[in-house]
Amino acid sequence: MADSSAMSAQERREQIVRLVEEDQRVSVADLTQRFGVTDASIRRDLILLEGAGRLRRVHGGAVSHAARLAGGAFATKLRLRRDEKARIGAAAARLIQAGQVVLFDSGTTVAQVAVQVPAGLRSASAITAVTYSLPVIDEIGSWESPHLVCVGGLYLPEYRAFAGPQAIAGLRELTADVIFLGCDGLTAESGLTTPHVLVAEIGAVATGRARRVVAVADSSKLGRQGFLPIVPLVEIDVLVTDDAADPVRVAEIRAAGVEVILA
Repeated sequence: MADSSAMSAQERREQIVRLVEEDQRVSVADLTQRFGVTDASIRRDLILLEGAGRLRRVHGGAVSHAARLAGGAFATKLRLRRDEKARIGAAAARLIQAGQVVLFDSGTTVAQVAVQVPAGLRSASAITAVTYSLPVIDEIGSWESPHLVCVGGLYLPEYRAFAGPQAIAGLRELTADVIFLGCDGLTAESGLTTPHVLVAEIGAVATGRARRVVAVADSSKLGRQGFLPIVPLVEIDVLVTDDAADPVRVAEIRAAGVEVILA
């Protein structure tokens, strides 16, 4: 049990958020026991945190936004290398500037970029967010008065994203300052790759609509070549990965003219 006498309500709420992010679900009963406070206090915490877009209340407790959306293959990916993806997302989000049009690709690491957008850029119209990713829509849609453009099309459950001709047509009418682009594999020879033809197609089109391209990929994807190419490495301006990345792979990518940020 936490020492509730030395903990403010705000500190308790921040700990609740961390528990939800780690476990995806918490119960009122467990939180009451952990923090040594009443059910009423915990329920009030959850109401306030839901109002701030930090979690979603359910019967008997709360879940993370990711848990609400996750299922199947996407849920499996969501559980892999969570700490690394959170660090990558935070480092990538620091590249966003006020006034920019920001395009978010699909994937769990890209979704973490949206989660980690600084508070100062979440205010009304601070940035224009464009995406075909359902987790990104859910995250940015929870901000107060977001300027969010959603690109629809054929829904791909395993990616929690929209693709296909309608999505492609929607993207071709837009221009972005920066895109955060995900992948399943990345090599100096083949660039960014994915196993899904529609994901490859929309990623390539979206990249062509952005002035700056930031790839986000955890270190396990470096050196892995997927089935289909998204874009060659020459189209990437920045790669944000984690600090466990193979130094040889990092050197190869930097030699190709890509800035590499290790989170």
